[in-house]
Amino acid sequence: MTVIELIEAAAARLTQAGVAFGHGTANAFDEAAWLVLWRLDLPIDDLDGAAAMAVSPQQHDSVRELIEERIASRKPAAYLTREAWLQGLPFYIDERAIVPRSFIAELVADGSIDYWLGEHTQRVLDLCTGNGSLAVLAALTYPDVRVDGADISTEALEVARINVDRHGVQERVRLLESDGLQAVQGPYDLILCNPPYVCSLSMAALPQEYQAEPALALAGGADGMDFIRGLLRDAPAQMSEQAVLVLEIGNEREHFEAAFPRLEAVWLETSAGGDQVLLLTREALAAL
Repeated sequence: MTVIELIEAAAARLTQAGVAFGHGTANAFDEAAWLVLWRLDLPIDDLDGAAAMAVSPQQHDSVRELIEERIASRKPAAYLTREAWLQGLPFYIDERAIVPRSFIAELVADGSIDYWLGEHTQRVLDLCTGNGSLAVLAALTYPDVRVDGADISTEALEVARINVDRHGVQERVRLLESDGLQAVQGPYDLILCNPPYVCSLSMAALPQEYQAEPALALAGGADGMDFIRGLLRDAPAQMSEQAVLVLEIGNEREHFEAAFPRLEAVWLETSAGGDQVLLLTREALAAL
């Protein structure tokens, strides 16, 4: 059996078992490729180079055990591999923090928000930092800024510390324990936030893979806006005059617009469309 044949067999097994995706992959083949290449200690970004390699019986058994663990546990693959990738960068992850997948990462990496930034952009806050991936990406993308990564979860901040140290940005990234904005130390010129925004009905319908993540990082109350209401109320006091807030709300645009009907927002285009992430100026927030 070759690597590609093993991947195809693993993908068929994942499909048969009805597992859910969305934590770094979107389909059974990609998930199988990730798990197979990781278990065989092969580069996960070079499937073509590994596809024709022969697989020993021992390797086959090892992969099969991993696939069956994925099915039985219903844990996201990233929790099994202890690694997630965002914009080509590897990040450590475990059950203490949500698996990183924010679309804000795209906007930071591709320069989509650079229009609102400039020489005045010196301090950045990654609120609800989780495993610290957005804070690290911001520090690497904007080498002249200082970044605070804040989270209410001390366990998530322990994971974030691993990633800040791993990527060598500990001199410019500070981690803070904070319930929302209560303990942060602004003013900031840019706030990035991927908060808990999943509404109650959606939370109840989430596949087991999502339920394996900390509910604190997902659940946003009846309409998904519980955390966001406090954030938008308190944000102007923590923002400099030209600051902007980049906020991810997932599939909750309808609830967002119902909660803030008079708020002037700029909706930003991502690989998931134009309804997932929005940008708010301090001026717009102060007018609420």
